[in-house]
Amino acid sequence: MHSMNILALDLGSRFGYAILEAGNVISGSKRLPNKTFGQRFSEFRKWLIKTITQYQISEVYFERVRRHIGTEAAHVFGGFMYTLAAVCTEFSIRCDGVPVGTIKKGMTGNGRASKQDIIDATHSCGFKPFDDNEADAITLLLTEIQTLQFRVNSFNSLPGG
Repeated sequence: MHSMNILALDLGSRFGYAILEAGNVISGSKRLPNKTFGQRFSEFRKWLIKTITQYQISEVYFERVRRHIGTEAAHVFGGFMYTLAAVCTEFSIRCDGVPVGTIKKGMTGNGRASKQDIIDATHSCGFKPFDDNEADAITLLLTEIQTLQFRVNSFNSLPGG
């Protein structure tokens, strides 16, 4: 099985990212300019293309938020989600949204865990996230690695697998 490089994202004007590259996790948080509505998405697109190319990303997962505090937040999330989907389509990369509750439950056992619970859980795994956005991205990445490992183990346990 070839090595898969995975990108996990917590989308927003300050977004968190976590990258699995050759067994190592690289993570961070990035603030996008807020000068114009379109500028955020343009900067995100540039960052995303650079990251996909630099790390040879083969799969992307993002935190799929179903409920937003307000209309502006919903529009901003939709813009980031569209930009992500468009870039992943251009690069023929798998892109899946994972519900927030699934991510929280995968890391803490509680689908309604608080931001602090998620940060604490990443600390217990040896990570030191800058903020809750980075912690969310790390949590998503670790959850997807677990899911991938489960799929591989299940496949290998099949007759002929």
